[in-house]
Amino acid sequence: MAIVDRPEEMNMEESGLGLKDSDTPDTVELDGLIGWVEGRYNRSKTSRESDEDRWLTAYRNYRGLYGPDVQFTEKEKSQAFIKITKTKVLAAYAQIVDVLFAGSKFPIGVEPSRKPIGVADSVHFDPKELTPEKVEEATGGQAKLPKSGTVARPDILKTVGPFADQLERVEDKLKEGPGITPTSLTFEPAQKAARKMESTIHDQLDESQANKHLRSTAFEMSLFGTGIIKGPFALNKEYPNWNEDGEYDPLFRTIPKVESVSIWNFYPDPDARNMAETEYVIERHRLSRSQMRALKKRPFFREEAIEEAIEFGPNYTPAYWEDALEDSDMSTNVERFEVLEYWGVVDAEIAEQAELELPDEVADDDEVQVNAWVCNGQVLRLVINPFTPSHIPYHAVPYELNPYSFFGIGLAENMEDTQEIMNGFMRLAVDNAALSSNLLIEIDETNLVPGQDLSVYPGKIFRRQAGAPGQAIFGTKFPNVTGECIQVFDKARQLADEATGMPSFAHGSTGVMGVGRTASGMSMLMGAAAQNIKAVVRNVDDYLLSPLGRALFAFNMQFNFDKDIRGDLDVVARGTESLMRNEIRSQRLLQFMQMTANPGMAPFVKYDYILREIAASMDLDEDKILNDPREAAIQAEMMAAVAAMMPQQPQQQQQGAQSVDDPTGNGGGQAVPGNAPEPGAQGFTGEGGGANGGNQPPPEQGQPQ
Repeated sequence: MAIVDRPEEMNMEESGLGLKDSDTPDTVELDGLIGWVEGRYNRSKTSRESDEDRWLTAYRNYRGLYGPDVQFTEKEKSQAFIKITKTKVLAAYAQIVDVLFAGSKFPIGVEPSRKPIGVADSVHFDPKELTPEKVEEATGGQAKLPKSGTVARPDILKTVGPFADQLERVEDKLKEGPGITPTSLTFEPAQKAARKMESTIHDQLDESQANKHLRSTAFEMSLFGTGIIKGPFALNKEYPNWNEDGEYDPLFRTIPKVESVSIWNFYPDPDARNMAETEYVIERHRLSRSQMRALKKRPFFREEAIEEAIEFGPNYTPAYWEDALEDSDMSTNVERFEVLEYWGVVDAEIAEQAELELPDEVADDDEVQVNAWVCNGQVLRLVINPFTPSHIPYHAVPYELNPYSFFGIGLAENMEDTQEIMNGFMRLAVDNAALSSNLLIEIDETNLVPGQDLSVYPGKIFRRQAGAPGQAIFGTKFPNVTGECIQVFDKARQLADEATGMPSFAHGSTGVMGVGRTASGMSMLMGAAAQNIKAVVRNVDDYLLSPLGRALFAFNMQFNFDKDIRGDLDVVARGTESLMRNEIRSQRLLQFMQMTANPGMAPFVKYDYILREIAASMDLDEDKILNDPREAAIQAEMMAAVAAMMPQQPQQQQQGAQSVDDPTGNGGGQAVPGNAPEPGAQGFTGEGGGANGGNQPPPEQGQPQ
C-alpha cells in the first residue's frame, strides 16, 4: 500500500497556497467571493434545466413510472409499463463493466515513451566477458574490457534512473543499448520506472476503491448519457491503530482520492462543451451536521466559519427533480446543509479582497485558479488550486458524444419514443383482451317487469312481461384486435434494438432466426453487436481513463518524491485493449510463439512481453506470477560466477542443471511452444532485443566467445 505522509512527502497545501496565517480572523468579510460562486451556480443550474428533463424521462422509463404529462382516461383501464429500457440499460452497463474489468487491474497503464528523455532506453553488460579470476571482483573490482571494441560508459549511471543503485557494482562494464550476444544482460531503466509508477497508481486507486466508483459512473453514463469521476484530490484517510496501552490511536495519511459524482450534483460551465473548455465546475453537497463538523479535520477548512454556518441552521432546499428520484414527497424542511464546492477561475481582485495570499508566480495575473467551499454565507475553505499546471479535478465521459452539448446522450434517451409506443400498444392490447374475453350484456327494460335487479350472474332469473322470448336480454362479443396490437409492439421493440444498438439477443432474448441459430452465426451477430460497446468504451478511454491516468501521473510527479517512479513516461488507457484480453488473444499469442520457435527467429522476439500478455489474457496478475528477469540480473551474475568455479560436467547434465538453477525463473530449454529460451542458450534475448540470461560459465581463456 502506497501512502504518503503529510507534510513530509505530500505538502501540496503547505506551500503558501492557502489563506493567510493564523492571525487572519476567520470572520473576514468575503461577500464578493460568495456572490461570485453563487452567481455561477445559479447560471449553471438554469442552463441545464432542459438536460434535467431528459434525465428525469430516462429515469422514469428505467423505473417503469409514468410522468405527469401522461394522463389516463376513464376508458383506459390498463396502466402497464413494459420496462424494456431497464433491460437494455442494464445490458449495456454489464457489457461496459465486463470490458473495463476484463483484466485483473484497473484499466490504466504506464509505459515508457518511444524516445525517453533524460534516461537511457536500455543498457547492458555481458558477464561472459569476465575471466574466472575476476568473477569475485565483478561486484566492484576491475573487469575485463569488451573485445568488441565498444567503449564502456562509466558515466552512464547518470541516465539509468531507478537502476543506478543496482548497477554501481558493474559500472565499468555498462554499455548503452540492448545486448546483442546470447549471454548479455539487458536493463531497461524507463521500463522499470514505468512499472513502478503503474504499481503506485494502481495502489492509490485501490485505496480509493476506484473500481466501485468506476462502475457507478458507468451506470449513470448508460442511463443518463454522462458519467462523472472526481479526482485525484488530497484527502486525509484514517487508518485504525492501537497503541501499546490498547488505546485507539488512529494514523492519518494524505492520499490521492478518486470518487464518482452523481450527475445531478454536477454543475459545469454552461458555455463549455467538454471539460477542456470549462472555466469552472461546481459540485453540490448535501451534508448533515456531523458531516459538516467532520470538515474541520480536513486541511485548510475554517473551524469558526463552519460553526457559524451550522449555527445559522440547515439551508438545504430539495430540487424539483428530487421528489421523482426518491419516490416520495419530500418535506421542504430537510435537516441538511447545502454546500457548494467551487473549482475554477476567480478575478484576482476578488481573491485579494477575500484575503487570499497569492504566490509570486500568479501575483500579477488578472485571474487565479481556486478551490472554495461556501455555505450559509460563509466561506468554509479557500485555497489556490494546488495542482501544477492548474486543472479542474473532474472528468466527464459521454455514453454517446453530443458535439454541441456538454452532456452526452444515453441509451434510455435513444429509445424514448419506442418505449412510449410499446407502452401505448401494450395497454391497448391488455384493455382489448379484457373486453373481448367478456360478453357485453344488452337488456330491453320495456319487456321486463320494472324494479328488478339487472345484475347478471349464473342462474339469474328475470321476469318478463312482454315481447318475444330472447329479445329482452342477449349478449354481444367485442372484437379481438390484440394480435394487431402485439404486432405493433414487436415492431417497436425491433426499432428499439436499432435505436440503441443493443439487440435483444445480446441480453438473452430468444427469437433469433436463420443463420443466427448456428454457433458461428450467433458469434457473428454478437461481434456485430459489440461494435456499439466498442465505441462507448473508446469514449471511456478518451474522456475518462486517459485524463484520469494523466492526472494521477502528474499528482505523483508533483507530490510523490520516490525517485524510482520518475521518468519520461506515457499513461495509456486500457479499456479498449481489454476487448482483446480474452481466449482469442491468448490463442493468438500461443500461435505466435509456435511460429517463432525457430532459433533463428528467437533473437527478434520479446518473450518476456508475450508471457505477460498471456497471463493478462487469462485474467491473471502478471506481476504476481511472473519473475522480472531484469530485477534478477544481478543474481544471475552471481550464479554465473559460482558456475564458473565448478568443474565442467558432461554437456547433457550441464544443460539439465542450467534448467533447474535458472535464477530468472523463465525456465530452460530451447525455444519451443510454451517454453522461453534458456538464459545463455543460442538465440536467447530479452525485451528490447537484449538477452536476459547469463548463468552459463564464462569461456576458458583462449576459447572463442
